[in-house]
Amino acid sequence: MPRFSAHLGYLYLDRPLLQRIDAAAACGFKAIEGRFPDVPAADYKRAVERNGLKVLGINTPSGREGEFGLGAVPGREGEWRAAFAQALDYVADVGGLAIHCLAGNVPQDRRREAEGVFVENLKRAADQAAAKNIKLYIEPINPRDLPNYFLTQVEHAADIIGKVGSSNVFLQYDFYHVQIVGGDIIERFKTYQPLIAHVQCSQVPVRHEPDADGEINYSFLFAEMDRLGYPHWIGAEYRPRTTTEAGLAWGAPYGLRVPG
Repeated sequence: MPRFSAHLGYLYLDRPLLQRIDAAAACGFKAIEGRFPDVPAADYKRAVERNGLKVLGINTPSGREGEFGLGAVPGREGEWRAAFAQALDYVADVGGLAIHCLAGNVPQDRRREAEGVFVENLKRAADQAAAKNIKLYIEPINPRDLPNYFLTQVEHAADIIGKVGSSNVFLQYDFYHVQIVGGDIIERFKTYQPLIAHVQCSQVPVRHEPDADGEINYSFLFAEMDRLGYPHWIGAEYRPRTTTEAGLAWGAPYGLRVPG
């Protein structure tokens, strides 16, 4: 049966971060993930431990306002190293499993240069993370939502992972983004399954609950992932239509619930 984690950058946004951790546990989530937290690591860890949750991926810091990471941005390598070190320390302190390395926004005329920057940054980061038993993820993001984001194609991400050449760098496969950029989501999942260490879900064309109201048949998809032996977590990374609790009916077959 699929196992779901709550993405706290999208769910339970009507309350502060530490209360989101409590709310996710109350609704039956067994793991959490999200953006780089805005609370001290000790406070985050206490909230996780009192709820018996696993911490999956945490993003690297986004950078300046309007940016979405620095991993592939030419000329910002020093800032990337500092941001990654901050993320690595935080994830290690809270007992997390992985870091999602945000590639960042790159103009079209600097994409070739940016690829080399991203590969070299990931090589160095992979060694540092492996020493602490922490995985690295990279994720293609569709250009409709983030027009200048460097990494948009699953195939490109797989090629970069090959160029990095580390057993510690994996693909974060978000069905929402993959459907928008090329579709054929289950066949592409099968092709790249050996590289996939985490999956995320939300409905297309609007990023709502992974239910029947949209392009993707998630009941089929989750069953097919089970059949294929996918062993990892699925991140619930969507924008609730109203409140998170009001939209959890999709997760009832998988053990999620509304408390009370």
